[in-house]
Amino acid sequence: MVPSSEERSLELLAPAGDWAALEAALEAGADAVYFGLTSLNARRGAKNFEPEEFRRAVELLHQRGAKAYLTLNIDLAQRELGQAARMLELARQAGADAVLVRDPALLALRPEYAEIEFHFSTQTCMANSADVAAAGHCGADRVVLARELSLSEIAAASAVENVETEVFVQGALCFSVSGRCLLASWVGGRSGNRGACTSPCRVPWSVAGEPAGTPLAMHDLAAVDRLDELRRAGVSALKIEGRLKTAQWVGDAAGLYRRAIDGENPQELRQEAEKLGGYTGRQLTSGYLDRER
Repeated sequence: MVPSSEERSLELLAPAGDWAALEAALEAGADAVYFGLTSLNARRGAKNFEPEEFRRAVELLHQRGAKAYLTLNIDLAQRELGQAARMLELARQAGADAVLVRDPALLALRPEYAEIEFHFSTQTCMANSADVAAAGHCGADRVVLARELSLSEIAAASAVENVETEVFVQGALCFSVSGRCLLASWVGGRSGNRGACTSPCRVPWSVAGEPAGTPLAMHDLAAVDRLDELRRAGVSALKIEGRLKTAQWVGDAAGLYRRAIDGENPQELRQEAEKLGGYTGRQLTSGYLDRER
């Protein structure tokens, strides 16, 4: 019997930009950790993992009963296709559970890696149920939904059969639509779709030489008090953003959401989430879930 959305266990994913963050995520009770190699991932600014270190990380995660997800979630150039294929082979040999992808080129390799789940990264901008259905036809086992969706839109996307949905619940928000921001490319030649976003939306701007503040700076996401709603919407996994954040922050965030999933008072946990926002000094919001734009 398939469990109802109210009964389904939510998987908790935590980020790891380095080994210390990976260990912190495990100690805090993460069900899965997502992390990248030293190239071809959307957080090139993180320390990331060398191939042999990646193998050891997968082994440690499995020893602790957690899953290992490789991020291979950028646009690929022709010269990088061979390297991407070698990364997939490394993931298979190491026993990784899933790979997060953006570039459709990797779908051509999907049949060769049946042992690994393919998850469509939020960089693919899965924003509606038709997107999710198309992803399923292309071989996706799971999609990470765009961060801009409301609860009703998440529910519609999660109703698509045979494709799991995953949503972000804590961390930074992008000023643009998930996976479709070219601002860093325009003003500095460094693309967020290539893992090199310089976050120009966060910096102070000026108009006609006069200070104009930070009009493009988004609040940070916090949905620790909305988990029951997300579960009812049919979501399978909750994701914490933060491969550039410290191990301490990762441990605190994963621990907070572990307690929320396990049933602690959501309103009290929401107050604790404010401390996570102190890392950046930005206000916290879950407004997209309520169609606040």
